[in-house]
Amino acid sequence: MVAAVIFVALLLCLFTIFSIVMIDKGRRKSSKKLPPGSLGLPLIGQSLQLLRAMRANTAEEWIQNRVKKYGPVSKLGLFGSPTVFLAGPAANKFVFMADSETLSNDQPRSIQRILGERNISSLRGDDHRRVRAALVSFLKPDVLKDYVGMMDGEVRKHIDTYWKDQRELKVMPLMKTLTFDIICSLLFGLEQGPRRRNIISAFREVMLGLWSVPVNLPFTRFNRSLRGSRRVRTMVTQLIREKRQPLQRGSASPSEDLITCLLKIRDGDDREALSEEEIGDNVVVIMVAGHDTSSVVLTFFIRLLANYPDICAKVLQEQEEIAKCKDPEEPLTWEDLSKMKYTWRTATELLRVISPVFGSFRQVLKDVEFNGYTIPKGWQVFWAAPSTHMEETIFAEPWKFDPSRFDGQTPIAPYSFVAFGGGPRICPGAEFARLEILIAVHHLVTRFDWKLRCKDETFRRDPLPVPNQDLPILLEPRRSVY
Repeated sequence: MVAAVIFVALLLCLFTIFSIVMIDKGRRKSSKKLPPGSLGLPLIGQSLQLLRAMRANTAEEWIQNRVKKYGPVSKLGLFGSPTVFLAGPAANKFVFMADSETLSNDQPRSIQRILGERNISSLRGDDHRRVRAALVSFLKPDVLKDYVGMMDGEVRKHIDTYWKDQRELKVMPLMKTLTFDIICSLLFGLEQGPRRRNIISAFREVMLGLWSVPVNLPFTRFNRSLRGSRRVRTMVTQLIREKRQPLQRGSASPSEDLITCLLKIRDGDDREALSEEEIGDNVVVIMVAGHDTSSVVLTFFIRLLANYPDICAKVLQEQEEIAKCKDPEEPLTWEDLSKMKYTWRTATELLRVISPVFGSFRQVLKDVEFNGYTIPKGWQVFWAAPSTHMEETIFAEPWKFDPSRFDGQTPIAPYSFVAFGGGPRICPGAEFARLEILIAVHHLVTRFDWKLRCKDETFRRDPLPVPNQDLPILLEPRRSVY
């Protein structure tokens, strides 16, 4: 009872403080033409409306209704901050190409507290360029070519452990296990065992409250996410210090894993270019990007192939053409992946229809004009992929699944397909995700047939797409014909 009274009193105090701040901001900006819309209740705004729509898989409709009501530019309150929602290719270009003195990539304060202050999405200027260059040095294609065989081995091991001899399984948890094992192996150099299990346990707590109302009380998602973030960081810091020792002795290869690679990078004074905090924060961001994003795409790829026999037949034909030219135990190569053109077009269309990353934020560093409206300094802008991905004037019959959209015959309008973002801050891990997806699809379709076990194909966003029953399937081994 006492705790409830304290909680209510705290909310009232926060409500009052926020109201005073917002009224003061409104007075100071009254001479500016603000976008239409309402900021909603202090702290909460329209956060609960958006989260409910995402969890009910009606977020695309929520966006469409908002654009119909207010147009492509409107104001609202999200996650404790006054926000301007921007929709359309012109808006995407404005967001992605704005200089770092106008829009920063800072996430809402609540998300930044979870991901860390020094992660790449929060940095700008020289710091952003320095950290991005360090990450790209590991994630660029020339380097990733050397990791195809290792990734192939992780996929084979996963299938033999969790899929072989099974007749029924749930796909989503297994895809999360697969992508996390790949991350632990390639990015951390971490073998199977208790440490992997401890990191994944903490990481699941991080994801639980990444998009949540920022109330830091023991029973909230936000609080659990913060605690999970601290646990992950503690374990990553320990890994950093362990990997620094052999480097200092000159006994480690700089290409062993991401952490070793980042520790190896030196500045002009021959010191480590990245601090422990920067390495730790960016490892967390890469875990978020590389783990859940790829697992979502792979899960829905499995569902797609079960629902579209014609597409499944084309993907299988392409993969069998590659497999029949190799010995059964011979790993895939970079050249093999370059032949998987139809498979990747299918994955790209899947990214359009069910984009793992729903949208993102930018912080406004100075008053800026867009489409006749002023976006005030101190606010944030929010863009969402479905605003262009599901727009029929850009993609004809947007709800129709059609991989030929990405065959290169018909150009895609700039800033319309934004599954990996765009501009100078386009996702540096896009190529890493492509390798994960293609290698996993190859081994799954050449070894198994499957059917969906139930008719319920609904999913929710929390914040990434998740099938409501984790996609149970009936599995059969495929008879080899080569």
